Amino acid sequence: MSDQRTAPYAALIMRLVLGILFLAHFGLKFFVFTPAGTAKFFASLGLPGGLAYVTMAVELVGGVALILGVYARIVAIVLIPVLLGAIATVHGPAGFFFTNPNGGWEFLALWIAGLITLALIGDGKYALKPTSFKR
Repeated sequence: MSDQRTAPYAALIMRLVLGILFLAHFGLKFFVFTPAGTAKFFASLGLPGGLAYVTMAVELVGGVALILGVYARIVAIVLIPVLLGAIATVHGPAGFFFTNPNGGWEFLALWIAGLITLALIGDGKYALKPTSFKR
């Protein structure tokens, strides 16, 4: 049984951590690898280079939305395909453990589990625009 007094704070923590992770990964692509470099990397995987820009935009907007609590439950679900794509193209072939060369998929699987958990538990405390589902 959930503790209704603390569950909203747990969701807040989950929302903040997940949002920060997406902003960190956006920042890595934007400031370290550069957008053009990220697009070249995507192309080297056989993906359209333009998908890199879409991925960065989704990471940026999604990360901010999670941190602010703007439709966080929906945003959490929308962000899952980004991570599934990373597993399918880069991290899956590297094996399970993230310490493997090219990083395995264990961290991404945990990240997806966090997004699913947030989608199920709710937006949490201090959400600016909570997700409302009609019952």
